[in-house]
Amino acid sequence: MLKDLPVEERPREKLLARGSQALADAELLALLLRTGARGVGVLELARRVLDECRGFAGLLGAGAPQLAALKRVKGLGPAKRAELLAVMEIARRALAQPLAEAPVFDAPARLKDYVALHLGGLAREVFAVVFLDNQHRLLALEHLFQGTVNQTSVHPREIVRRALELNAAAVVLAHNHPSGLAEPSRADEFVTQSLKAALQLVDVRVLDHLVVGRGQVVSFAERGLL
Repeated sequence: MLKDLPVEERPREKLLARGSQALADAELLALLLRTGARGVGVLELARRVLDECRGFAGLLGAGAPQLAALKRVKGLGPAKRAELLAVMEIARRALAQPLAEAPVFDAPARLKDYVALHLGGLAREVFAVVFLDNQHRLLALEHLFQGTVNQTSVHPREIVRRALELNAAAVVLAHNHPSGLAEPSRADEFVTQSLKAALQLVDVRVLDHLVVGRGQVVSFAERGLL
């Protein structure tokens, strides 16, 4: 229990005295959760949540369905899950704002971080598209297909339709590898070329395809695969 710790070792006091970098992951999360449950201290609750999500990457990439599955973690009720969802959405919007205000490739690392925040912690493979305007500013990131790329039909028609609806001039394709390995597969390369050809017909450029693994994002453009 936090009350059993020396005052200087309690997360809030440690953060104020030594800065956020001095806190372990569980201590940072404990500050958000604030309280535990009967028989489970808040630090232990934070550790259990991080274990279930495989760290902050998984937690930040989770959505409402993934967090709902964590209700089996004692002490993580609807109120705490709602707070975590709110914090995750704040993080996504904080990354999205500068991408909507300036060309995304002015800060390619920020685009990778933004895509990783959406896809990095998902348990299933999701294919997403980042839609950009004619100055390559962010219009939207949408999850369009679910399942492994070589088993799920990634329908070019659906991507073309959404690009036209959003008046997009370019797109960045993105998907995650739940295995954690971000290395592109042959299927990834085939899908990329198929979508590139389909989108060229409506004058929409494919600028990149990002493959998100655990702690790594691989860019097709940087690899010379486009």
